Amino acid sequence: MAACVDKWHPTHAGRLSRPIYRYLPDCTATTTDRPMPAAAAAPPASIAVRSDEVWDELRAEAQADADSEPILRKFYNDLVLSRPSLESALAAHLSAKLCVPGALPQDALRDLLASALSAHPEVGRAARADLLAARDRDPACGRMVHCFLYYKGFLALQAHRAAHALWSDGRAAAALLLQSRASEVFGVDIHPGARIGCGILFDHATGVVIGETAVVGNDVSILHGVTLGGTGKESGDRHPKVGDGVLIGAGASVLGNVHIGNGAKIGAGAVVLRDVPEGTTAVGNPAKAIGKKAAAQRRPEEQPGVTMDQGWSDYVI
Repeated sequence: MAACVDKWHPTHAGRLSRPIYRYLPDCTATTTDRPMPAAAAAPPASIAVRSDEVWDELRAEAQADADSEPILRKFYNDLVLSRPSLESALAAHLSAKLCVPGALPQDALRDLLASALSAHPEVGRAARADLLAARDRDPACGRMVHCFLYYKGFLALQAHRAAHALWSDGRAAAALLLQSRASEVFGVDIHPGARIGCGILFDHATGVVIGETAVVGNDVSILHGVTLGGTGKESGDRHPKVGDGVLIGAGASVLGNVHIGNGAKIGAGAVVLRDVPEGTTAVGNPAKAIGKKAAAQRRPEEQPGVTMDQGWSDYVI
């Protein structure tokens, strides 16, 4: 299983810069069919134990909110402060959101989610990376606990991670149930067969659609209204493969088994029907490349999926 990767993160104004740690599962589960970098070596135990720093910080934020707003005390206690782990809190929160009174009891759904998270510890590591991604990339996210409780993009992604775990275990019916409920509740429709990496930000998230054979790498940011879909005329492996550090703008559609290279940008409203090379910006309908910056000039923290920079003036045409 994976390794924490020690990196320095870009900070919002007024925030002190400090190391963050990406919690990556075995990268073989999320790589595309194009060559991808090998997984990082396992870290020293002193670094690995820091995986609970995310949960500790989230709990501290919840306590501060509960102390300052008494009306929130029970809510925060039920969903965060009384829970022993992030995984337990996720199961409780998602089950409360996705249950159907009289048909799909909350307790039964919580047990289903908890069992999936327990059997697949990589899901918890990915959730921590997703929380860090929201905190560090979204200027509207002041605290990770707000992302955890209120951001439907984060919640839809975690519901998908649980559904994908069930799908991988051959439990298709239960996986499709989670997909359906997440689509109804959050307005985000991700097939449980889709493979999605770590450190993912769905900004606003409304209308995001990701097909069954899609693959999304690590450190990717996707805005609202994005479709990673098929052309409607193919079967089998028919959905996009998105590399690491990619930024996909609002309303963009990437259709078919096309490849979006590491560090690429897809402009808002673009319709992508062909491969987009690494480090390239593509805009328009049909999308065309307008420039490229050599990948070697970029450090991981400078990739578009991390910086959220949708401009293209720094590119050479």
